[in-house]
Amino acid sequence: MNTPLFSIITCTLNSAEWVDESIRSVLCQRDVCVDYVFVDGGSTDGTLEKLRSIPRDITLIENCREGISAAMNAGITAARGKIIAHLHSDDFYLHPNVLRDVGRGFESSGCRWLFGRTALVINGRLIPENYAAPRYSRAQLLNGNFIPHPATFVERSLLQTSGGFNTRLRYAMDYDLWLRLAAIAEPLQLDTALTAFREHAGSLSTRNRMAAIKEDLEVRLSDTGPRPLQRLMHHARYLVRRQRALRQIARQQPNGNPMSKGSPSHA
Repeated sequence: MNTPLFSIITCTLNSAEWVDESIRSVLCQRDVCVDYVFVDGGSTDGTLEKLRSIPRDITLIENCREGISAAMNAGITAARGKIIAHLHSDDFYLHPNVLRDVGRGFESSGCRWLFGRTALVINGRLIPENYAAPRYSRAQLLNGNFIPHPATFVERSLLQTSGGFNTRLRYAMDYDLWLRLAAIAEPLQLDTALTAFREHAGSLSTRNRMAAIKEDLEVRLSDTGPRPLQRLMHHARYLVRRQRALRQIARQQPNGNPMSKGSPSHA
């Protein structure tokens, strides 16, 4: 098999507590050639020293302070690989054959992008995903984002055609990109877990869950256009998801504060 060259892009900002495990999971990948790109937002906690000590060639972009979307786009610009994945500094690949298996998926299917599933890490414990993802269709994706960012792999040429991540978005930039990619090419859907998503207080989607749900709605409405019935349905789903999230967060907090930390949802 002619294994494609991967570019793995990791965005960091004061990630010293988590980044070692993420790095190990990339360096241990078997039978693949990896172009490793780091984009740092100005770390001061020892993250940069860890990155500079990696025992192989990497690309390190420093002082990218325009937000996560701009950082991910900077990584795409610097990437040399045919297939690109964004693996954030607190996430990691679940086993050494992840990239080999993904490469085989691209080769056997002829797809231009694919996604798998994730597991969760909560309080140091690896927990299987408690979610049955629907079968992919663009219409189904417009109803809700079920594509996990750390387990998504995209041809670099397709990312370039799509325009990359929208830097005006803070939370739903990945969902917005998936919808634009889906308008160009249909992905291959894998049902196996490829990566682990670490749930902790610093997770952006966790810390600002209500704002993330609202921004998901804005992305859906933008994609839907001036279709009154579909827009009404999206608003109705938003209200249901918001109430469900508030109840879940309240249950998880001893003081019942609904705006405290919650867990990520499949919005």
